[in-house]
Amino acid sequence: FSSGRRRHREPAAEGCPPGDGGSMRCQQVSVLYFARSAELAGLRSETLSVPRQITSLQLWEEIVKVHPRLAVIRDQVVFAVQQEYVLLGDQLLVLQPGDEVAIIPPISGG
Repeated sequence: FSSGRRRHREPAAEGCPPGDGGSMRCQQVSVLYFARSAELAGLRSETLSVPRQITSLQLWEEIVKVHPRLAVIRDQVVFAVQQEYVLLGDQLLVLQPGDEVAIIPPISGG
């Protein structure tokens, strides 16, 4: 009879252990925050370790784990990966070390 506590393993597609940026599975990417996303995150840029192959939505979820306040702009945000726009969804990204991921909130105006 066990105590009911089970060891929980993260699925391979989610998260990277701290300091695992050198493995084949995880990459260090530069995340750049603009406008409202910078206000919510409290910084303009940082380096995060994320899985090498990840969907744009999973990447967003990884960033929100670090900065939960960003969740409020989820439906309005657009990514730019290596200066190419990417919508949040199931599009698979293959990230290289040092890739830039920009978080671009909606631009107000009309």
